[in-house]
Amino acid sequence: MPQIGLVAVSPRKSRRPKPAAPSAPLGPERIEEWPDGDWVVRPVPGAAAAKAYRCPGCDQELYPGVAHLVVWPTHAGVAERRHWHTVCWRRRLQRRPGGR
Repeated sequence: MPQIGLVAVSPRKSRRPKPAAPSAPLGPERIEEWPDGDWVVRPVPGAAAAKAYRCPGCDQELYPGVAHLVVWPTHAGVAERRHWHTVCWRRRLQRRPGGR
């Protein structure tokens, strides 16, 4: 005997949305003293890197999921923060003027 009124529901449509995963914690801030001043440096683990940024050291893109550093001068505040590749930050004073 045919069943009337029953509608098959796709298993995908009956699943409840998963709650958003908590964002990965950022690393601890530290102060680094350099010849050009004191800088606040905060590591960003790859799991917390959700957006793309442009590294001021090499002018290449920092892709989502890539661990990097967020850096800003201690006297300027977070409005001046920039996202750097870790290697670019460490080597920034070794670059030639105007060179990449």
